[in-house]
Amino acid sequence: MALATGTQAPDFELTTLGADGPEVVKLSEQLGDGNVLLLFVPMAFTGVCTEEFCSVTSELAEYENLNAKVFGISGDNPFAQQNWKEKESIGISLLSDYEHEVAKAYDVAYDAFLPAKNLHMGGVPKRSAFIVDKDGVIQYSESSDNPGDLPDFAAIKAKLGELS
Repeated sequence: MALATGTQAPDFELTTLGADGPEVVKLSEQLGDGNVLLLFVPMAFTGVCTEEFCSVTSELAEYENLNAKVFGISGDNPFAQQNWKEKESIGISLLSDYEHEVAKAYDVAYDAFLPAKNLHMGGVPKRSAFIVDKDGVIQYSESSDNPGDLPDFAAIKAKLGELS
């Protein structure tokens, strides 16, 4: 079960690719001015994950107006994420949880991802969404065992509106 609202969000340091190469993003350094929306997805280059991040990209100004920074997190390496980002014109920052430590810390890691399709990869993040407020407290928590279910973005925007 995903971490609950009211819980202090586990801090993390994850890698992204910036203009000058790999960069580290630390959650605690993103807090203070507004809210952070963390979107966990199972894998880059998959249909539903691409749909989700492209949809969020098209609404990025709306999230910014709601005083939220948006980060996408998957277990893919940062170079694969960058390739995916460029291929699909994804406009949010993608963070690599290659060791699956953050997915485990937020309690959204599969024990085995799609074993019925012979994908027995443990640690893959479940499709999940968390809003972390400026004080580092989780204000919204949603996770699905079904990788085809998108988060409730209307509820996420409503909560961000309340926090703005």
